[in-house]
Amino acid sequence: MRLGLLALPFVILPLLAGCKSVPAVAGAASGAATGAVTGNPGVAIAVGVLVQAVVDEAVKRWGRIRQGAEQDEIAATAGALPVGGSAPWQIAHTVPVGDEHGDLTVLRDIETPLVNCREILFTVREDQQAHPFVTRLCKQDDHWKWADAEPAVPRWGFLQ
Repeated sequence: MRLGLLALPFVILPLLAGCKSVPAVAGAASGAATGAVTGNPGVAIAVGVLVQAVVDEAVKRWGRIRQGAEQDEIAATAGALPVGGSAPWQIAHTVPVGDEHGDLTVLRDIETPLVNCREILFTVREDQQAHPFVTRLCKQDDHWKWADAEPAVPRWGFLQ
């Protein structure tokens, strides 16, 4: 019971501090708990490092899944428009944190013998501001996919 109470701040702190600190806090909490149980600092450090690595990978994977869903939503919205067409876009994630939205405009089609692509301008609305980005989409079978490796803007975080 007392060990559970000691771990409680390590569970609440990540929720208050944000996703980037979750792996470090999880590693520290698990290392401290293991050290309290085993009394062996070597085992505690090993467990803490292992837990931090596993949680870090899980957070990154979660971010990539969300990134893919947002990019697919933008691509599907833009793919249904003609050149010069504009429309709003939005994503509603299963966990409703960081649901993004904005507007997009299809700038031009880029047709080659190998692939059909298009260039779009889209915005991401944050508070009362709209942050603009330009990217390319390419048609795969019957749907459009994000073609750029990453936007060169730090604002996008997981979308990079």
